[in-house]
Amino acid sequence: MKTIQPQQTRILFKRLFSYVKNFRTGFIIAVIGMVLYSSIDAFFFSQIQTFIDEGLTQKNYQLLYYMGIAIPFVFLARGFANFLSTYSLSWVGTHVVASLRQDVFNHLMRVPVAFHDQNSTGDLIAKITYDIEQVQEASSKALMTLVREGAFVIGLLVVMFYLSWQLSLVFMVIGPVVGIIVRHVSRRFRMVSKRIQHAIGNVTAVSEQMLNGHKVVVMSGAQEQEADKFSDINRQTRQQQMKLVSTRAISVSAIQVIASLALAAVLIIASNPEFLNKLTTGTFTTVLTCMMTLLRPLKQLTTVNADFQRGMAACASVFELLDQATENDSGTINVERVKGSVDLKDVTFAYQGKNDAALKHINLSIPAGQTVALVGRSGSGKSTITNLLTRFYEYDSGEIFIDNKPIKSLTLKSLRNQFAMVSQHVILFNDTIANNIAYGMEETVSRAQIEAAAEAAYVTDFVHDLPHGLDTSIGENGMNLSGGQRQRITIARAILRDAPILILDEATSALDTESERRIQDAIEKLSENRTVIVIAHRLSTIENADNIVVMNHGEIVEMGDHQSLLAKNGTYRQIYDLQFTGNA
Repeated sequence: MKTIQPQQTRILFKRLFSYVKNFRTGFIIAVIGMVLYSSIDAFFFSQIQTFIDEGLTQKNYQLLYYMGIAIPFVFLARGFANFLSTYSLSWVGTHVVASLRQDVFNHLMRVPVAFHDQNSTGDLIAKITYDIEQVQEASSKALMTLVREGAFVIGLLVVMFYLSWQLSLVFMVIGPVVGIIVRHVSRRFRMVSKRIQHAIGNVTAVSEQMLNGHKVVVMSGAQEQEADKFSDINRQTRQQQMKLVSTRAISVSAIQVIASLALAAVLIIASNPEFLNKLTTGTFTTVLTCMMTLLRPLKQLTTVNADFQRGMAACASVFELLDQATENDSGTINVERVKGSVDLKDVTFAYQGKNDAALKHINLSIPAGQTVALVGRSGSGKSTITNLLTRFYEYDSGEIFIDNKPIKSLTLKSLRNQFAMVSQHVILFNDTIANNIAYGMEETVSRAQIEAAAEAAYVTDFVHDLPHGLDTSIGENGMNLSGGQRQRITIARAILRDAPILILDEATSALDTESERRIQDAIEKLSENRTVIVIAHRLSTIENADNIVVMNHGEIVEMGDHQSLLAKNGTYRQIYDLQFTGNA
C-alpha cells in the first residue's frame, strides 16, 4: 500500500491550512488562547522558587498573603484562556471539516461516471465520513495539543534555564534522541493509518452490499458466507487498530524512560556538594518540578502524533479524491431547446480497462421527431450509445451531433437539459412524491404542473390511497412503493421535464400487463413531437418504431422498420421468433 513520505506531510498540512485561512480570525484567537494558557502555567511554575526561598525560607508573610490573593485570579485567567482556545479551535475545526466535506461531496458529483464505475460506493462514503473525521482530529485536537503543550514545554525550559542552565542542559541532550523516535514512529503511524482507512472502506462496502442485497442473501442462504467475509475484514481492521495502539504505547514508554534517565542524571549532578551549595532550595525544587512536569506534555505530544499522522493520512486520501479530474466541460455553446436530430458518425468507444471496443464504427442518423429502437442481446452496445449521447462517457473516435452541432461543443448542462430518461433502474429520493416528480427542475414548477404530470403517468391511480397524496414521503429509493408505482413516478418526472429527446430504457419492464398498457399510452403521448430512443428487449413494445437498429457485439448489423427486418430473415427475425414462437 502507498505510504506518505515525510516531505508530503508538509505539503498536505499546507493544503489543509489553506482551508483554515478562511477562518483565520478564529484560528488566531485560538492560538493566542493556547499560548496564553501555557504561559500562565509556565509563570505559575516560575514562582515556585520565589514561594519557597522568600515566602517559606525567609518567612515573608506579606508575599504569601499576596500570592494567596493572586492565585484565584491567575486560575480565572487560565480558565478563560482555556475556554477561548478550546471553543475557537473547535469552531475553526468544524468549519474546516464542513467545508472539506462539502468540497468532496460536490466533487463526487463532477467526476466522470467512469470514476464511480472503478470505485466502490462504500470506499467513497468512507472518505466523506471516516476520513474527514480523522482530518478534524488533525485540525483541532492534535493542533491544540501541539501548540498548547509545545508552548508549555518551551515555557518550562525557559524557566529551567533561567534558574540553572547547568542542570537544564541535560534535557537538551535527550532532545535529538526523542526526535529520532518521533520521526520513526510518525512513519509507522502514517503507514498503519493508511491501512486502517482502506479497511474501514472495506467494512462500509461489504456492509452496504449486504444491506442492498439483503433479500438475495437470505434467499440464497448466504448469511454465513457474508458473515465470514465481514468477519475477515473486521478482523483486519481490528489488527491494524491494535498495531496503532501498540506503536503509540511503545513510543510513549520509550520517551518516558529516556526522560527518566535525564531526571536521574540531574539528581546525580546535584548530588555533588560543591554544586549543591550553589543552589537554593527553591531553585532546585523548581527545576526538579519542571523536569517531572515535562513528562506529561512530552507524553501528550507523542500520543497526539498518532492523531496528527492519522489526520495527515486521511488528508492524503481526501485530497487524492479532490485531485481527480472532473468531467470535461469544454463546450461553449448553450442551447435552450434543440429540434432533436441525432447523428453518430464513425463512433468507436471502449470502456476503461477493457480490450474489446463496446462500439465499433457506429454510423446512425436519427431525424428529429422520429422514434428509433435499439435492440440486441445484452452487451451489444445499446445502453452505451445513450451513455455517449449524454456524455456520461467520452467516445474514443468519431463524432456525435445534435442538430448538426458536435455534442462536445455544447456545455454539459445545456446538453443534458435536452434529454429526459426513463430507465428500468428506477432512482427515487427519500422525499415526497411531488418533489420526486419535480426533481431537478430549475424553474419554479407549479402544483398544477406536477399534478398534470402525475395524472398523465397514472400516478394519481395509487396516490389517492396514500395518507398525504402527492405529499407522501416514499422512503429511500421509494421502498414504500411497488415497482410499477416507482416507474410511474419516473415517467411523470420525464413528462414534467418536457425535453426534446426522450430515452426509454425498458421503461415498462417493472409493470404488470394492465399498467403496461396504460403507461404505454402515456409514453405515446409523451413521445409526440419528440425524438425518442428506445432500448428494448421485448419487441412487442417497438413494432411501431420509425426505425429499428439491431446491434451485435458493438456493431449495427441490421436496420429498418419492423416488417422489412422480419422479411430479411436475419438477426431481428431470430430474436422475434424466440420471443413469439419459441423457434430459433
